[in-house]
Amino acid sequence: MPRPREFDEERVVAAVRQVFWDKGYAATSVDDLMRASGLGKGSLYGAFGDKHALFLRVLREYNDANDRMLRERLAQLPRAVDMVREFVHGPSRDTTGSSAQRGCLLANSTAELATSMPDVAAEARRSYDATAGILTEAIERAQRDGDVAPDVDGGQVAYAVLAAQLGVVALGRTGMGVDALASVAESALARLLPPPDAE
Repeated sequence: MPRPREFDEERVVAAVRQVFWDKGYAATSVDDLMRASGLGKGSLYGAFGDKHALFLRVLREYNDANDRMLRERLAQLPRAVDMVREFVHGPSRDTTGSSAQRGCLLANSTAELATSMPDVAAEARRSYDATAGILTEAIERAQRDGDVAPDVDGGQVAYAVLAAQLGVVALGRTGMGVDALASVAESALARLLPPPDAE
């Protein structure tokens, strides 16, 4: 019988996620992963497979957690339009600018790997489609609430909102200040989520 694992898998995944996020996939060595996890190479690969398999698990869990968070915010907020606004403004909410400069693990990984690793591209599409689905639901609810013009196509605008947020993330990575990021986000939102015409 296999021996029970003597470590907390979730703790290990969380620790190596920080390394991949800080350094990127290519710059992360097996030694980095061993140091972060506290595991030897045999234990690490025995539990998670090779570096690539471990990275894919980290990325999937990160993406799924983000989508759960968006769904929770949509359920919590009285007005759905506020969830969409929070989503686009996300990179500008950190007053220190450190989170904005760090970027998003999914966006960073997509930029680094999607053209060379089809499984990373597929995971990015899966996650972005899921996020767009949640945004579509939020925009359509905002239309019913009277916060967004009724003639807006919720599905199309959801992907445009996602693209705007990714743009804000990319600008944050360059070191753009949080006030400027907030201004960019607000400008995008004003165009993407027009209110109903005043009567």
